[in-house]
Amino acid sequence: MHVTAIIAAGGRGARLGGHAPKQLLDLNGRPMLQRSVDLFLAHPAVDEIVVALPPELVDHPPLYLTGAAKPLRLVAGGARRQDSVANAFRAASPHAEVIVVHDAARPFASADLVTRTIAAAAETGAALAALQARDTVKRVNARGRLEVAETLARESIYLAQTPQAFRASVLADALAFTGDATDEAALAERAGHTVCIVEGEATNLKITTAEDLETARAMSRSGSAAAERAGTGYDLHRLVEGRPLVLGGVTIPFERGLAGHSDADAVCHAITDAVLGAAGEGDIGGHFPDTDAAWKGASSLDLLARSAALVRSRGFVVGNVDATVVAEQPKLRPYVDAMRANVARALGVGVERVSIKGKTNEGLGELGRGEAIAVHAIALLQRV
Repeated sequence: MHVTAIIAAGGRGARLGGHAPKQLLDLNGRPMLQRSVDLFLAHPAVDEIVVALPPELVDHPPLYLTGAAKPLRLVAGGARRQDSVANAFRAASPHAEVIVVHDAARPFASADLVTRTIAAAAETGAALAALQARDTVKRVNARGRLEVAETLARESIYLAQTPQAFRASVLADALAFTGDATDEAALAERAGHTVCIVEGEATNLKITTAEDLETARAMSRSGSAAAERAGTGYDLHRLVEGRPLVLGGVTIPFERGLAGHSDADAVCHAITDAVLGAAGEGDIGGHFPDTDAAWKGASSLDLLARSAALVRSRGFVVGNVDATVVAEQPKLRPYVDAMRANVARALGVGVERVSIKGKTNEGLGELGRGEAIAVHAIALLQRV
């Protein structure tokens, strides 16, 4: 079953105030948009993602929306939420069977909630996450002052959340409806489809007001320490004649290159080992052995991207990486920025989360004699 995720992130967040769209605001080191996108990048049932953004961001998106391991498309949002979702729907794969729609402003939804919503939509046609009302619910009349018109049975009142998921044909019908609505489930109802409820999550907060933002920041801080894992990586390759020198995905002019089965990019190899190690997933040799012809001459940036996708499928995203290259020659400073950008794209993170620096071995040993290049790396992972 082909599943497309649509992230509705085309709004401005006027009720929150501020100059930047609310979905770009930081929550303990990661913007809420990145947290929402990472949820679906890591989810094994989701095949592709379409993000509806404010139009000015489509051509200049944040780096964490580039270089993803899954197909990820960006479209301009519309004047209304349903217009943004419609634009994203038109960009989805024609093979999509189920479409799951999620608000970027709900950055704490769980993978389990996504799984249950997709499964319910596949079975029934349409489903949304929702919480049963816990308080007594009053319907009011506004006549200069608020007056209670009636008390509603709270057992029949559910508070809608996202994700909301639909068979593709159901969502097409819903989006063809011309009336205004606050979510896609309401459009599906008006188009004549039955929408089922999936039990939502109290922690699936929608960030709308300044108070919500403070609550979200407290939530993101409260679990951050227990949800972080670190790993280290190390790689060393001999310098030989007749090979290009590739480090961090950059081909550096030099008379020798690194020996290896792939392109022997020691920077990517060390960072790959650090990322895999932090997730408890072994090392690069276990996943891409040099006895397998499939990896002969392979781009190590591609191997790094595959490893980042693997750890996302285990529920982690990369917080940051730091690598130290030990080499007498060549001097790496002119190439460091390009290396950082390449590694950031492969990991699906902002370049500010990648550090690469060069050191010499002060003429000592095989590294000091210029016979080899070594790289040490450390990676911090954060649980989604």
